[in-house]
Amino acid sequence: MLRWPYTFAVALSAVVGATAIWASQHYDVPLRDPDGFLGPAYIRLPLIAVLFFAVGIVPSAIRNVGFRHSPAEVHRIWREEWNWQRVGNILAGLISFYICYVSYRNLKSDLPQVRSHRYDKELLDLDNWVSFGHDPARLLHDFLGTSFSAQVLSVIYVAYLPLIPLTLGAFLVWGKDMSLGAWYATALGLNWVLGVMSYYSLPTLGPAFYEPQRFLDLPDTSAAQLQRSLFRAAGRFYQDPSGGSTYGIAGFASLHVSVVVSACLFLRATRQRRVIQIIGWVYLSLVVLATVYFGWHYIADVIAGAFIGWAAVAIGAWATGNTKRQKRRKLEEGSVADGAAETPPRQDPTPGQVPAARPL
Repeated sequence: MLRWPYTFAVALSAVVGATAIWASQHYDVPLRDPDGFLGPAYIRLPLIAVLFFAVGIVPSAIRNVGFRHSPAEVHRIWREEWNWQRVGNILAGLISFYICYVSYRNLKSDLPQVRSHRYDKELLDLDNWVSFGHDPARLLHDFLGTSFSAQVLSVIYVAYLPLIPLTLGAFLVWGKDMSLGAWYATALGLNWVLGVMSYYSLPTLGPAFYEPQRFLDLPDTSAAQLQRSLFRAAGRFYQDPSGGSTYGIAGFASLHVSVVVSACLFLRATRQRRVIQIIGWVYLSLVVLATVYFGWHYIADVIAGAFIGWAAVAIGAWATGNTKRQKRRKLEEGSVADGAAETPPRQDPTPGQVPAARPL
C-alpha cells in the first residue's frame, strides 16, 4: 500500500476532509459543495474524465477501422489498454482532488468565525514600499490602460476555473504512467491544503475588498462580476453563517498563482512538449498581472503563492516516488533484479565430478 502512488493523496484528503467535518460541527455550519458556473464539482469532474476518455479512444478507433466498425474497435481498445486498476487510479485521483477542494472551500468559509483580525493594512503598506510609494494596481492601470487590457486580463483570470480540472483530467486519463497522474493530483490537493493554512496564518481580504474605491475606474468584466458575487455572498454569510451562502474572500496567499506555478513546474519536470511549457509560463505571467491589476491580491500574496506552488510539486514528487533520487533507486533495483534473473542458479557438482574451472 505504501508503494501505491496515491497513498499520500488519499491520506491527505482523509485528514483534510475530517478537519472540515469537525469544523462544520464545531461552528454549527453545514458542509457545502461549492457550485460554480460549471456546475457542482461532483458532476463536473466525472464528466471531464468521461470526456477525456472519449477523446482518447473514439478518434483512435475511427482512424483504425473507420466509423462503421468503430464501436467494436472501441471495445477492443478498452479491453486491451484499460483495466480496473487503471480506472481505480483515475477515480482515486479525482476523488482525492474533490475532497481536498471541497474541504478547502468549506474551511475557507469558516475563516471569519475563527479569526476576525485582518492584516490588509500591513500588506498594503508593504506593497507601497516595494513600489517606491506607488500603488501597484494603479501603476498597472496607467501602463496597460483600463479598457481592452481589462477585458483580456479578465478572461485570463476567469479561465483558471475550468483549466485546472481540465488539466487534471488530461493527466489522469491520457497518461500511461500512473505515478505522474498521482503526482499532479497530489500537488493540486496540496495547493488547497497549504492554501487554506496560509489563509488562517495571515488573514486578509485583498485590495479590491479592502479598498474597493481604488478600482472604480475599471470597466465591467467577468472578473468584476465575480468580485461582486463574492461581496454579496460574504454579506449573506455574515447575516446567517448557517444559511446557504459560502464565504469566499481570502487574500494571502494567491492560489491562482500557486496552482498555475505547480502546473508549470510539473510540465517542466515531466518534460512535456516545449510549446506547452511556454504556453504555461506565459499564462502564469498573465495571471500574476491580472491578480494585481484587479486587486485580488497583494504582491506578498503572489510571492507566497509561488512558494506554495513549488512546495506542492516538490512534496508531491516525493510522495509519489518521482524525485530524481527515488527514480535512480528504482532503476538500480530494477537492474539488480534483472541481473539476478539472468544469472543461472549455481549447481553443486555431483559426487565424482570435477567442477568446471572459472575463467580468469
